[in-house]
Amino acid sequence: MAEHPAYPVGLRLTGRRVVVLGGGQVAQRRLPALIAAGADVHLVSPEATPSVEAMADAGEITWQRRPYAEGDLADAWYALIATSDPEANTAASAEAERHR
Repeated sequence: MAEHPAYPVGLRLTGRRVVVLGGGQVAQRRLPALIAAGADVHLVSPEATPSVEAMADAGEITWQRRPYAEGDLADAWYALIATSDPEANTAASAEAERHR
């Protein structure tokens, strides 16, 4: 466990661009709350669970069916990094840190 755990916050996401990297179980759990908060959700993932795919098919999220690429977070107000690729997670975290 981290020496100092993350501090939970409430974010007003209505109309804000939220980029979610990874379409697995973590995204499946988090996407409904992002959608309910009115976020403009953009998923970047080559694959997704059937539930996540259904959200894209319903128009609740925008899905780019490809792996993470540098620059994906440039216009994000908030990002959720949850791929199964440790290198992509590290690179995306570094990009997010640079863009704050």
